[in-house]
Amino acid sequence: MIDRETVEELLRLTDLSPSVGNSQPWRFIEVSQPSNREAVYLNFQQANAEALTGYKGERAESYAELKLQGLTDAPLQFAVFCDLEPTQGAGLGRQTMPETLAYSCVSAINCLWLAARAKGIGVGWVSILNPDGVGKLFGVPDSWKFVAYLCIGYPVENNLTPELQRTGWQARTATELRMLKDIDLVRPEAKQESSSCQSK
Repeated sequence: MIDRETVEELLRLTDLSPSVGNSQPWRFIEVSQPSNREAVYLNFQQANAEALTGYKGERAESYAELKLQGLTDAPLQFAVFCDLEPTQGAGLGRQTMPETLAYSCVSAINCLWLAARAKGIGVGWVSILNPDGVGKLFGVPDSWKFVAYLCIGYPVENNLTPELQRTGWQARTATELRMLKDIDLVRPEAKQESSSCQSK
């Protein structure tokens, strides 16, 4: 179990996360009722069975062996939603990119994750769920979009290597494949135009 003082501290730190227009659109619902947890678990089982049909052969076998959720084990669980119509922030910064509201919620989740890990607490993000089903379960407003279901608790073992790497599902690839420079992405004709302008 995680003591209540620690839980409250984690939530306070989470709420310090930056957000577009200081809108703070994240809505964390602590899920403690056994009936609600059971409903989420049933949702997962259905979604997981459907996901399994998308894999064949050895990949399907590997998928079936993965532990993809801590719904039956984690002492602390949150359903995280994003309020797509928050009054806070007066719309600043999201007129052209309304998706920044959801990005802000992910930033808050990351803050929670880092704060938890600093205390030796593990976090698991369950994404194999039917989002509409989760929203209906908790009776949230229509403007709330489901973002994540988090399972939180002290890990059975500590390991610096992510589980999906250890099980052989997916290795990490080279950092330079994702860290790019604009000069490498510019169209060839644009490079020529730039070179021509510099020579004049």
